[in-house]
Amino acid sequence: YERLQSALCQEGLPPTLDCSAEPRTGFGPLDMTVCILGSPTAFLPVLLEGGTRCPGAMVLCLSPTWASRVPSEASPGSWSLLLSRGVSFKAGGHSALESFVPPRRANYVTGTFAPGEPEGGWVGELARDLDCPTGGSGPLAHRLEDTLVTRWVLAARANLPVPPTLAFILGARGDLPAEPAAPGVRLVRLKDPQGQQGLVQEEVGAFLGGTAMEPYSQVGMAGMVQSVGVTPTLPGAGLAWGHRGATGVPKSPLRRGRSGRAAPSPRGGRACPVPCPPGSPAPRLPMALRICTLVCRSWGDRPQLCQVACAVGRAESPVRHGAALPQGLDSSLQQWGVVAPSQRQALATRLREATEAAMAALLASEAELSPQQRGGSRAHTDILGVDFLLACVDEALELVALAANSQRCLETCVLAEAMGRGVGQPCGELPRLLAEAMLHRAQRHLVEGKDILLIGAGGVSKSFVWEAARDYGLRIHLVESDPQHFAAGLVQTFLPYDSREHRRDEEHAERVLELLRSRGLRPHACLSYWDDCVVLAALVCQGLGLRGPAPAAVRVAKQKSSTHRHLQFGAGGVGVRLVEDAGQCHAHAARLWRDLRDDADHPGIGLGWGNAMLLMEYVPGTEHDVDLVVFEGRLLGAWVSDNGPTRVPAFLETAACLPSCLPADRQAQLVRAALQCCRACGLRDGVFNVELKLGPAGPRLLEINPRMGGFYLRDWIREVYGPDLLLAAVLVALGVPPVLPARPAARTQLAGVMCLGSEHGESLAAGGGMEALRELHGRGLVRLNRLFEEPEGAGEYEEPLLSVACAGATLAEACERLLGLCQGLGIDSPRYPVEHFLSHFK
Repeated sequence: YERLQSALCQEGLPPTLDCSAEPRTGFGPLDMTVCILGSPTAFLPVLLEGGTRCPGAMVLCLSPTWASRVPSEASPGSWSLLLSRGVSFKAGGHSALESFVPPRRANYVTGTFAPGEPEGGWVGELARDLDCPTGGSGPLAHRLEDTLVTRWVLAARANLPVPPTLAFILGARGDLPAEPAAPGVRLVRLKDPQGQQGLVQEEVGAFLGGTAMEPYSQVGMAGMVQSVGVTPTLPGAGLAWGHRGATGVPKSPLRRGRSGRAAPSPRGGRACPVPCPPGSPAPRLPMALRICTLVCRSWGDRPQLCQVACAVGRAESPVRHGAALPQGLDSSLQQWGVVAPSQRQALATRLREATEAAMAALLASEAELSPQQRGGSRAHTDILGVDFLLACVDEALELVALAANSQRCLETCVLAEAMGRGVGQPCGELPRLLAEAMLHRAQRHLVEGKDILLIGAGGVSKSFVWEAARDYGLRIHLVESDPQHFAAGLVQTFLPYDSREHRRDEEHAERVLELLRSRGLRPHACLSYWDDCVVLAALVCQGLGLRGPAPAAVRVAKQKSSTHRHLQFGAGGVGVRLVEDAGQCHAHAARLWRDLRDDADHPGIGLGWGNAMLLMEYVPGTEHDVDLVVFEGRLLGAWVSDNGPTRVPAFLETAACLPSCLPADRQAQLVRAALQCCRACGLRDGVFNVELKLGPAGPRLLEINPRMGGFYLRDWIREVYGPDLLLAAVLVALGVPPVLPARPAARTQLAGVMCLGSEHGESLAAGGGMEALRELHGRGLVRLNRLFEEPEGAGEYEEPLLSVACAGATLAEACERLLGLCQGLGIDSPRYPVEHFLSHFK
């Protein structure tokens, strides 16, 4: 507690206010609690950031007497962590010591699990076998700090260069494969440490004389030979070692590890080089550059590099955490002699790739452990550090992975950020990224086991709903007009009810409420992802007293003519056509009234509301989708995507890209216009999709969809940015403001094209194109989104059959890949010119 007060004082923040004399009450199942166990030092910036984002949700537990473990009601064999006391954090850097009556249940737990930490014992015990997500554990921290295990994983699974490593291990090691094969790592199993001098000397001699050691002049061996009972008389024993060419490989003696084994740690390794450009030779300075990276398990369980800090020291001495004050990567590379900016950027890119690959490999190997080995079924490493050494091999620079750790890199990176603030540098991304990751995992736990009433199942394009519901632990109760719908067997409760005549939605809502009462169902939330059912869902929400948009607001948004009158085009653009005079207008309207009379003529485009037509001015400009998350009228998240040119005179979508190509200020115009339109209609809570055109005079509204964006949008936004619109919609419906990235950054670029049954059905089916797309999708090389099982509609009423997209580091690369794919599969043709559709994305 005193350390916390000292740290707050050093940050210029007020001391903790003691409010424990008046216990806080009223915490319910939808109140979020992120619990940090142990020392406040490393996690203080994260606690402060979390307190700003979600005031009161971040709680620091400084003593084992402040928490207790009780058997879990939801997960037999696990435990719930209850907090009777804690320091909570609020906006503005304010903190309060509070007591909780009844005790407050944790939704996410992490802390100082690192071996050797004073709090490690009680922190690890409290966090063991919990029923909520746990960011680490005692066993996982010990495994992460095991140099032998991590080097084997980094070399074998992440394909990263590691130092040449020779290890002698005693007996069986369950955390290593029986016959490990990892470049640069040699394991020798000893049945008995006694009487093995000959074997050890033979192995050490072969190791030192092997080709892997040719670039090295010295090697530290102190400790290894004693651990197996061998007298240290081998050549070079106890000597430091380094890389020839004065690249500064530090001394790091081999040391005795767990179970009496030797865990060597010389630095160096096989090359994974970044070539030096002409005119910028590899540096040859007598310095050692150790690069400390911090990476977290971010949205979609993907590794994300959070921060980099470097330490520079003398080549013949170790460069360890805490031995030198940290400095930035770019200035360190310049100091080390890397002059060319392009070379420094290439190294920074390679470092990000290597760090994220390291975490992915470590997480994959961790997932193979049993719950007991991990410290609980919900325990996963969410934050880790990876140390690299920058070495010089054959006129090229390479990053050598040295080791991983659970906390030292966090402490180093936090110190680096604090030092930057001391000289006026803007705050880095580290606290935000870690706080968002923790809060997001807590919110995922909040929704587990919640009863969600879903109105309307939709078609194959909504198949992702059922898989996502299972992943999030949602109990779905489905109201659906089709009694034979394929989703009937995928939900907790199936309630068949024909609501297709939506002009009677008030009556339908009463019937649905009767169905719920007869089944004894009391859902926590109600929503719809299907366009035809959004008004019915709003009416049912109102009848149940649940959070959701008002029925009147949804009606205004749903009926396009009302939308435009209120704000002073059918779903998917079906039936929309450019007309040039009154004659064309009357002729097209007559066809629409003849062909599209009710929902049976073309399901899913709103004919259950009637078939009134709307004539509106043609608006020039580029077309865009804006997907919004709104809570109590406040914008929490927004994503802008671009649409390609339509096949005039029809308005069916042809192509799209994400992120938008527009400058930030033009995207801001679209987001603000979309938000104001939703607010003006009365849409204050939910996930909404707004279609606009952007012309020289600014945004013009085309349509408001008072539900999550359709087609491929949910999938694309998850792939590019991470957050899940479906989960956001569930959280809003539960009355919980979703935690979303405050500064979303695209992880890739996507470009996609729509395929039509009339244009592509035969070539995709008969030519094997569909099988090829499925295979490429399974390998992660394309994104395939089926919109219908069979071609829907015909002629001018046709809807897209599927969307296929390619990713790239740049939009140009994504478009080039997509065009090549479309040409190879016959999607591109003179009648369907994909190159033209993609030409607008610049």
